[in-house]
Amino acid sequence: MKFYSSLQIGDYHDLHCEDDLLIKKISSNKMVCAVMDGCSTAMDSHFASTLVGKLLRKIITECGYKELYEKDIQRNPDEQLKEIVKDLFKEISFLKKSLMLDEKELLTTLIIMLYDSAENKGIILSIGDGVVCVNGNITEFDRDNKPDYLAYHLHENFEDWYNSQHQKIFFDQLEDVSIATDGILTFSKVKKTVSEETINCIEYLMKDQNYEDTEEMLNKKIKKLEHHYGIKPTDDLAIIRLIKEPQPNM
Repeated sequence: MKFYSSLQIGDYHDLHCEDDLLIKKISSNKMVCAVMDGCSTAMDSHFASTLVGKLLRKIITECGYKELYEKDIQRNPDEQLKEIVKDLFKEISFLKKSLMLDEKELLTTLIIMLYDSAENKGIILSIGDGVVCVNGNITEFDRDNKPDYLAYHLHENFEDWYNSQHQKIFFDQLEDVSIATDGILTFSKVKKTVSEETINCIEYLMKDQNYEDTEEMLNKKIKKLEHHYGIKPTDDLAIIRLIKEPQPNM
């Protein structure tokens, strides 16, 4: 697998990038990717997205240790992702109480993917807004910019809450997958350029495979969008893309 990522501050933001991202392996064949988008109208929104990223890194590291000691226990991607989100639910609840955090300090969206390369299948869960592309099929999760943040539900029973989540995508035979915060929907003309060409930014970043030979593929594409087409994301953007490498001929 080739891994690409980019984190960009939006053109309308001055102080902080309110998005964050994470790529972390559980084991040699299992990995988790996540993008987070803090709520701009909440409190310290960059804190919420960064906090979730740090907690996920801790939880996934612990999952890796657990797999070493429980080799005989097989978990499918759906079951394992549920365990990770459950641990995140607990960790955020604990910190909210111990640090006396306001709910508005914990508002962030989360798109999280767990992929098992040995089985070549995985799952994506979107808690809030964002865009996902699996093997060329683009799905936009949009609640009219009013995401149902995880932090709204910390007082609820986790099982009931998780079972009510319907923004899930199950996939297999993976070739190319991307997850992105909704900043990918905000590309706008910000300056004049020589070229008057137009381009579909979502397809360019999530489907087009130009520059795939460099790990800076997404950053190069975003620079080209700015300097050749004169467009930039006005909102912050976090994007991760995985492309399966072709198998060598035997």
